[in-house]
Amino acid sequence: MSKTPEELIKKVVDAILEYDPEKTTEAVKEALNAGVPPLEIMEKGVTQALKEVGKMFSEGKIFLPELIMVGEAGKAALSILEPKIKERKETIKSYGKVLLATVEGDIHDIGKSLVGAVLMANGFEVIDIGVDVPTDKLVEKVKELKPDVVGLSALMTTTMLNQEKVIKKLEEAGLRDTVKVIVGGAPVTEEWAKKIGADAYGADAMDTVKKIKKLLGVKE
Repeated sequence: MSKTPEELIKKVVDAILEYDPEKTTEAVKEALNAGVPPLEIMEKGVTQALKEVGKMFSEGKIFLPELIMVGEAGKAALSILEPKIKERKETIKSYGKVLLATVEGDIHDIGKSLVGAVLMANGFEVIDIGVDVPTDKLVEKVKELKPDVVGLSALMTTTMLNQEKVIKKLEEAGLRDTVKVIVGGAPVTEEWAKKIGADAYGADAMDTVKKIKKLLGVKE
């Protein structure tokens, strides 16, 4: 007996809540093959699951490792659904697009991945372009993807300087006024963020989400 769209979407939600990217991929594909519209799978399945996870995290019911795994499951679903949604010229509802990167010379990933997971759980579209990202590539990605916010992570005092370099390059490229910049990482401070002309400083993942919501005028 074939499953209803509601049952198929619930399967997607359950797979994400089980922190299982493989199972999530299978559930998304099953729903698509059964004719459930990709936007419906996204909004009623993936987004709902991520919101639930965000709530659980803020209430202390789950912790960082689970949140990172949920982020991976969410990414697995998005990689299949986003192209399908674009094909149909539909748009995913989100509070805004956030581009995340660890700056050039720095290969630390966990903090940035965590911020990405919490942002996804709070209804943002997240594009994570990885670690050790050359400044020029970052500027090119801002030009190409037109994010609302760029999040720059640096975990070493030596690579913090590249956060400033990115902001200067965005100014030179005439892009600085088009995007908000938030910086974070272990050695980064509020004072440093102000000194280099960033729009905000994120002390941790939850603080970063709060600051991004404020920058974009999203009501809590």
